[in-house]
Amino acid sequence: MDIYGKTRRFVKTFSGRKRYNVLGAINFVTKKVTTITNDTYITALEVCEILKKIANEYRGKSIHIVLDNARYQKCNLVIDLARKLGIALEFLPSYSPNLNPIERLWKYVKNRLHSKYYNEFSEFKETIDTIVDDTTKGSKGFIDKLIGESVQIFDTFTPINQNTYVNRNDTSKRVA
Repeated sequence: MDIYGKTRRFVKTFSGRKRYNVLGAINFVTKKVTTITNDTYITALEVCEILKKIANEYRGKSIHIVLDNARYQKCNLVIDLARKLGIALEFLPSYSPNLNPIERLWKYVKNRLHSKYYNEFSEFKETIDTIVDDTTKGSKGFIDKLIGESVQIFDTFTPINQNTYVNRNDTSKRVA
């Protein structure tokens, strides 16, 4: 790839159109990441696969999963399976990825990948997997700070309508 400026520079980039998709869910408490990967596209089938994996891993526990509004996550296939598995799906408002804790992890992964060129695509994929796997080991302290108590949880909020919520514990703002 050429970069133009006062001096012409050449930057090594990985040629080709290879793809590595990582669909992940992070346990807010332990920071353990559950993933499904592929080299095609993420669809509702992959979302169903990760729901089954999570349901099996956390059997007997209350499970709430925060999702954005991607069509493949909000379709009837996914919603019906989640209901059968006893998983509560929490959909974020549109255009608010900053509210989803997993997005902080993806930013961390991208920053770790940013400054290195990978000669082989397999090395690139392996590096991503290693960074993600390290969330409960060597990087746990950093991940705890990145996805920690400063993330607000809205257990005390009740929906008034589709876009408005009220805090059940704040009596000064009750809606009659």
